[in-house]
Amino acid sequence: MQPIRWRGDHLELLDQRLLPDKKHYVSCRTAEQVAKAIRDMVVRGAPAIGVAAAFGVVLGKGTPKAYEALRKSRPTAVNLFWALERMKKAADLEAEAKAIYDEDLAANRALGVRGAELVPEHARVMTHCNTGALATAGHGTALGVVRSAKAKKISVIACETRPYLQGARLTAWECMQEGIPCTLITDNMAGHLMSRGDVDLVIVGADRIAANGDVANKIGTYGLAVMAKRHGIPFYVAAPLSTFDLQIPDGSHIPIEERPAQEVLGYRKLRWAPKGVQVRNPAFDVTPAELITGIICEKGVVLNPDRESIRQLLAH
Repeated sequence: MQPIRWRGDHLELLDQRLLPDKKHYVSCRTAEQVAKAIRDMVVRGAPAIGVAAAFGVVLGKGTPKAYEALRKSRPTAVNLFWALERMKKAADLEAEAKAIYDEDLAANRALGVRGAELVPEHARVMTHCNTGALATAGHGTALGVVRSAKAKKISVIACETRPYLQGARLTAWECMQEGIPCTLITDNMAGHLMSRGDVDLVIVGADRIAANGDVANKIGTYGLAVMAKRHGIPFYVAAPLSTFDLQIPDGSHIPIEERPAQEVLGYRKLRWAPKGVQVRNPAFDVTPAELITGIICEKGVVLNPDRESIRQLLAH
């Protein structure tokens, strides 16, 4: 599965808006087209956004206009800004973009191996949103841990992830492609399953991790963390080092994207809400560090994350 394909003079992005019904690649030949693809959710997932933006810089020949268009595409996932900063320092733009792609794939595989050690045999793993190959250069973060632990005969409980349905459309599809047992639930069923002892651990991804260990991730993650804490269920976050942002002291400083109202009013051509109703559509929420059992990255696992433990991790 290749969500991102570099063709030398253009970038091909698997259109995740059409999955699981149709596999179609969008061709981008300018930085502005890449920025639009990021903004319109053709490509999504924090690591994948960063990789796509790097190739967008190549297409834009590193001009200030290209950087500005890409910088404005989405505000929460720090991987985007991390990639742009790396590209600004590069002598060879194409080589640097390829390196960012390769390093993300390697990081995901490494954190997958580390995370798999935390997963018991026959575990029932709840996850939220999509954190698989589709959200990265390949393999995945939270779903990458599941992929790496597949031999332990584990199964996935995928929350549908309203309002954009990434869990229903993408995570469930990825699991079925790889023969990983998957049960799809609506978001409001998670607490019920936890209370009945049907969940062994929760693993989610991240779009930005603050210096103190607070984590911004897809809306609904905070609620899962609260319920996991209530029921004594381990709650892990899996993300590459590019997701850490030491410039952000805590979660209250993370910018939260508000997306269009239409995503809540209906889906595609179907509308179910009354005309004129007021809508809020924050795309992310922040989970405080004290609710997180551990953060899994390619360098290791930080248990009970806090400012000092994260500083030590990134210092090595």
